[in-house]
Amino acid sequence: MQHDAHAHHRTERSGAHAGHEGHGATADWPTAARATLHCLTGCAIGEVLGMVIGTALGWSTVPTMVLAIVLAFFFGYSLTLWAVVRAGLSLKAAIGVALAADTLSIAVMEFVDNGVLLLVPGAMDAHLSDGLFWGALAFAFLVAFLVTTPVNKWMIGRGKGHAVVHQYH
Repeated sequence: MQHDAHAHHRTERSGAHAGHEGHGATADWPTAARATLHCLTGCAIGEVLGMVIGTALGWSTVPTMVLAIVLAFFFGYSLTLWAVVRAGLSLKAAIGVALAADTLSIAVMEFVDNGVLLLVPGAMDAHLSDGLFWGALAFAFLVAFLVTTPVNKWMIGRGKGHAVVHQYH
């Protein structure tokens, strides 16, 4: 009996999200912060890896940033794919969920953190052994988190972004 009630609850939740109405989506600040931290985790893995590779190879700013952004999207989407495939979705369906859930969040985060890195004097010329490299990167992630959290709150409140993923948790 308890299992039937849980299945009914899941069906109701899926229905609320399937219409993308936003009704029933929890758009509070803690939920938005968790969604942003999820996004930041994937972005940070890709961003750091891209910056490390580009810096270690002595690449200029543009190719290093392009690599970092591509890897940020790759790892950001990968974390969501991994979670929703584990929840039982097919890979094709999971790709759709990841694109819907993460694209705007990752794009805002990447725009902000790379913009901050460009504005910090010497950050893009710093080497891996320089405190400036790591300090500027940490500062850029903090600013990106602060800017992206309200975006995620707005999207979740409308049944978009990470609200799409929540039905699979």
